[in-house]
Amino acid sequence: MKTLIKSILLLIGLVPINLFAQDTVQGTVTEEGTGQPIPGVNVIIQGTQTGTTTDFNGNFSLTDVNNGDTLVFSYVGFVTQNIQYTGQASIDVVFKQDAAELEQVVVIGYGSTRKKDLTGSVALVTAEDFNTGNNITPENLVNGRVAGVTINTQGGPAGNSEIRIRGGASLNASNDPLIVVDGLPLNDPRDLSNGSRSILSTINPNDIESFSVLKDASAAAIYGNRGANGVIIITTKKGKSKLQVSLDTNTTVTTLTDKVDTFSANEFRAFVQENFPDRVDLLGDANTDWQEAIYRDAFAANHNLSVSGSIADIMPARVSIGRSDLEGLRKTSKFERTTTSLSLNPRLFDGHLKIDLNGNLAFEKNRFAPGVEGSAITFDPTQPINDPASPYGGFFEYLNGSGFALNNVQRNPVAQLLQTRQIANVRRYYGNVKFDYNFHFFPDLSAVLNLGVDNSTTKRFEERSTESATGFNASQGEFLGFKSDTDLETTNELLDAYLVYNKTLGNLKIEATGGYSYQKFELEKFETGDQRNPNTLPERTIAPDVVLIAYFLRSNLSFQDKYFLSASIRRDGTSRFSEENRFGYFPAASFGWQISEENFLKNSNTISNLKLRLGYGITGQQDIPSGFDYLERYRGSNPNSQYILGGEVINIAQPQFRNETIEWEKISEYNLGLDYGLFNDKIYGAIDVFRKESDDLLSQAPIADGANFSNSGFQNIGKFVTEGIEFSIGADIIKTKDIKWNLSYNTTYIDREIETLAFGQDILVGGISGGTGNTIQVQREGEAPNSFFTYAQVYDSQGQPIEGAYADLNGDGVINNDDRYVAGNPAADLTMGLQSSLNYKNWDFSFNMRASFGNDIYNNVNSANGQLGNVFRTVLNNIPTNSYFQTGFERTPDVILSDVYVEDATFLRMDNITLGYTLKNVMKGVSSLRFWGGVQNAFVITDYSGLDPEIGNNGIDNTIFPRGRIFQFGLNYKY
Repeated sequence: MKTLIKSILLLIGLVPINLFAQDTVQGTVTEEGTGQPIPGVNVIIQGTQTGTTTDFNGNFSLTDVNNGDTLVFSYVGFVTQNIQYTGQASIDVVFKQDAAELEQVVVIGYGSTRKKDLTGSVALVTAEDFNTGNNITPENLVNGRVAGVTINTQGGPAGNSEIRIRGGASLNASNDPLIVVDGLPLNDPRDLSNGSRSILSTINPNDIESFSVLKDASAAAIYGNRGANGVIIITTKKGKSKLQVSLDTNTTVTTLTDKVDTFSANEFRAFVQENFPDRVDLLGDANTDWQEAIYRDAFAANHNLSVSGSIADIMPARVSIGRSDLEGLRKTSKFERTTTSLSLNPRLFDGHLKIDLNGNLAFEKNRFAPGVEGSAITFDPTQPINDPASPYGGFFEYLNGSGFALNNVQRNPVAQLLQTRQIANVRRYYGNVKFDYNFHFFPDLSAVLNLGVDNSTTKRFEERSTESATGFNASQGEFLGFKSDTDLETTNELLDAYLVYNKTLGNLKIEATGGYSYQKFELEKFETGDQRNPNTLPERTIAPDVVLIAYFLRSNLSFQDKYFLSASIRRDGTSRFSEENRFGYFPAASFGWQISEENFLKNSNTISNLKLRLGYGITGQQDIPSGFDYLERYRGSNPNSQYILGGEVINIAQPQFRNETIEWEKISEYNLGLDYGLFNDKIYGAIDVFRKESDDLLSQAPIADGANFSNSGFQNIGKFVTEGIEFSIGADIIKTKDIKWNLSYNTTYIDREIETLAFGQDILVGGISGGTGNTIQVQREGEAPNSFFTYAQVYDSQGQPIEGAYADLNGDGVINNDDRYVAGNPAADLTMGLQSSLNYKNWDFSFNMRASFGNDIYNNVNSANGQLGNVFRTVLNNIPTNSYFQTGFERTPDVILSDVYVEDATFLRMDNITLGYTLKNVMKGVSSLRFWGGVQNAFVITDYSGLDPEIGNNGIDNTIFPRGRIFQFGLNYKY
């Protein structure tokens, strides 16, 4: 027996040892062109789970490699390479960039995925697709580029934007999407009024790499209580292996494009002489265009410097600094911003530990100019701006017999601008650090810890001159002016902890994520009130913390890279509701089928991509401005609501509105989508059909007298439905060495309808000027939210409206509120976006346009001012001439409720036109130098008679800060 065993061992020893040897393979992975090492590259033995990643120097070492094995080298943004091992001493790999593959990487909630693996409705816009031109705030980089997303930016410098994804989901609660920057959700669920122009105004667009827009509930439900209105995930730029220096600088001038048509001074004199001959003595001798007087040509400069590279070849890093100085069209308005950012992305322990540190510090200074457009439209054009004899700082004001400013008349708009200072200085730091550890002993499992903070401190003061007419105290006969200070600090703290499991079993890929999220919002405010009023007491507010906690679980399955299934559930809690209603469950599921990978299409020369997506999910809404309505709350009295008993001042506590049963608003959404690509994706796009059902609507609604401590408050009152279709298409029209032309287009149709309201009752909303307590909109079952609610105007045989004559719609012989009807709504039925990018050798030309159809505007500028009776009210007043000559109205009490003031607001706007020329390798240290010029807000085509068909404010035009036309010139330097 021993002899047999020895013989077998001898035979085995004679077999060539290399047939059984398992070797260790080493090598380096570098980037083509730069020669820089690439850390974090995945190196796997094909068909196994054995693998490793490259270190900071691009080196790898892989054991248990057999002769004949194939090593797979892969990294996002580069072409995957397969290399067979045949006993080489070392394997060095040179990676080529794959821009197309890079574009397919999409950041989603708590992770990222390939675009081909997506099952929800998610749009990706990367830096190379951003809108060109002078974009001061981030959202304007993507305006018009994503189907289903509308962005309406106000006219002030770095103006706030109203962003809506698929029309929003609520009546009166927030309709703003959740904004997430590098994993940190920014939105504070309160109206802070903290001195910033907007939540995004402190973010430098030059630091942004991409936007991911989660549009449907199956994609957004992973954010549960925050995802009702969609999610916008912003990813900032990170360090590169090669040193890169970029300097962007531009200057602009903004000019006024239009004014409200009013009488000139000479026209006004003639009009008054004809219609008010007994008031001619009130006319002045000046010729003043008050609208011209309150505006100016506004100049701006914007500079950005960034340096990206790798520290000691082991730590990718990027640092940037930006400075923006913008004047507003309205005199005295100004915006200044200084930003700095730092990104560090070390990879430790052979890539098992990934650390991403993002830090941002911003200083924002705003001077807010009073809204004086209403006064400028109606102020008598025959009066001068200045009056040397005026006690009000030398500005003309209407005076009474005692030489003091008249009450209940408009003030000199130029004086209001120059005699008022509203300054807000904001310091904001925000960022996060994320640790992603892939277990050495269990490489299928990773643990992620994300810690974030967003802290903002504001010092704001307002001062009106003691010589200002608005600062005169008639009761005391003193020029007091006004002065107040406000200090505000807000803090947003985040902790996310979750596990990620990845496993490949043959043709099945499994990814599972589960974890916990905690976010807390704190607010403290101190207000002095009017320091020049001895009766004013300072007030300190320490708001209750808003705490949001969640437990979430998501699983993604992929079979044969053709069939995809995703499911998630999130349990959310908010401190804004009672313990009984605090938590909600938000599930989602979606399915994808890559039809083009099936055998009957796989080799098609026409259809290169065809993917079907089905999704369903539930998201939540708790973002209401009223605060903690479920609590029993009291407010201390002010000096005007105190009692004096026996000579002692008694403060009272005033109970506030309370709703103990208030709970989540719930939004269910169904989505059917189809992604397509033709002719090797030279033509590409998507079609989505969706339906959203908003239940338990959170809305401000009336309350029966005596039933609560207020006559209205937030309640869960009903349901409305949003349905829509989205279509997008893009095409590489020409793609040669010298000429590249890409064209993209998207359109969205949306229909919104209220299905049920509490007790079926209408809710009147939309307060307007021109009377006391008037509203022009209604929430009504069977109609769109915020529909305009007016009388039906009656016209004569010549087509002229008859003042005070309205249709008796219910036929009862009486004209009253029962005859008002829905005359339109402010939401567009159809929106469109068109972008073109053309490159010819060193030249580049691009433009982007937007269009909106079916939306209406109530022109409150005309309805409140455009009648003959407004010309004389204590003093002479100018009026909008286009309105008066169209209607001939004099002034009846209900004239402002006529549907004649509801106008079609359909428009086509050329947002931006840019032309550039690039010099390449012009000198040592300069890889490119681009000169460019352009025009923003180039033109608008519309039938709307007001200044601008894009006004926000739920479609009520009661004067706006106008958008100007911006002429721009810039320089981009890259090293």
